[in-house]
Amino acid sequence: MPDGQILEFSEVTKRFGTIDAVSRLSARIEPGLVTGFLGPNGAGKTTSLRMLLGLVRPTSGTTTIGGSHYSELRDPLRTVGAALEASSFHPGRSGANHLKVYAQAAGLPTGRIDETLALVGLSDAAGRKVGGYSLGMRQRLGLATALLGDPGVLVLDEPSNGLDPEGIKWMRMLLRAFADEGRTVLVSSHLLMEIQQTADRLLILARGRLVFDGGIEDLADPDEYATVVDAPDRAALEAALTAAGHSFEVLRSGLTVRGAEPVEVGALAAASGIALSGLQRRGPELEEIFLALVDGTRVHPPVGETAAIPAVDEDAPLAPENDPAPETSEITEAPDVEVPLDTPVPEGAAEAAREDAAGASEVAPADHTAPVEETAAPDEQQGAAADDLAPAAESGEAPASDSEPAEGETSDADPAPTEAIQITEPTDEAEPHPEADDREEGGRA
Repeated sequence: MPDGQILEFSEVTKRFGTIDAVSRLSARIEPGLVTGFLGPNGAGKTTSLRMLLGLVRPTSGTTTIGGSHYSELRDPLRTVGAALEASSFHPGRSGANHLKVYAQAAGLPTGRIDETLALVGLSDAAGRKVGGYSLGMRQRLGLATALLGDPGVLVLDEPSNGLDPEGIKWMRMLLRAFADEGRTVLVSSHLLMEIQQTADRLLILARGRLVFDGGIEDLADPDEYATVVDAPDRAALEAALTAAGHSFEVLRSGLTVRGAEPVEVGALAAASGIALSGLQRRGPELEEIFLALVDGTRVHPPVGETAAIPAVDEDAPLAPENDPAPETSEITEAPDVEVPLDTPVPEGAAEAAREDAAGASEVAPADHTAPVEETAAPDEQQGAAADDLAPAAESGEAPASDSEPAEGETSDADPAPTEAIQITEPTDEAEPHPEADDREEGGRA
């Protein structure tokens, strides 16, 4: 079984003209874990993965796999299996024949084709033409291409797209099994709930910058949560909590207890013979925290620092422990709102300001108009994500030559098979970013 490798981004920046698609990204992905690469569409996730796989040249910084750049790997296709989002296949070629042509071009053994198709659940569709595959089946075929070399590192970009609930569950189990074998798994997604249920560790990217790096349990500060409990005999409940050493705050909705989970408070009440009329956990949901990190209203404290403990808002929605948001909810970035600086002052405002100034201070002249302060407009946001670059990489890692059809095939002679990691010159720095104009106007990918 192949060993996992450490993946590392070191101060990586990719600039397209004046747009920083990725800005000073530094992260270390360890073997034996499922690492989720999370961010809204256009955050820079795919650009980062392309730089890791040698498909895009960074403007500055380095990316390494096991300490080496991808181009320096001795046997890259057996080291890294990659399935990027933009996958294309010859529509007239069967799934099995696609893998056969790819394996022959990449120098991989063809003996693993049947095993790999079975692993991704395509054995029954192996002889069918890819043109008749559903989106979910194409996702599975892309994953099969990435797994053909039995790699120790798996890099997947939005692998759950097109999968039904059963397929998503299967994907989770596959990634978990891979990581448990000691392999390295890096998977990107814009679906928070999907990553939350799969990953051991999160990297969150927003506008090309890393805004969070840590475990799922580190995403929310425990002090941001509190247990709200109430009972018909509130005095008895207060006495029981005090005797157990719990501090609490008395609110209209009940007693707010910090530092204790609902199950602990409930057990205490039961042991004291107190019937409860309410028991809830109150605090922010992970999706709210994610959105706050992405739009910049929340900054995750560095290691060793503790976020300020917020007051409990009685009108805030409850956060049930076992009631996550729908799995299919899509996380998108809130649009920027531009406030023009040349907004005209309403008629009569200057006169009102003079009267206020005269009444407030005898020193101010009667005809002096209080200046209207104008706040400087924020700089154009740079570093908007550049995920949707030219579709150069597909699932797998090397281009598969398609100059001659496989024996017995007559419809395979033209387009090339899936090209996961093209053995070509990396994209030049001067390559125009397809969405650069939109970025400068505040658009989103």
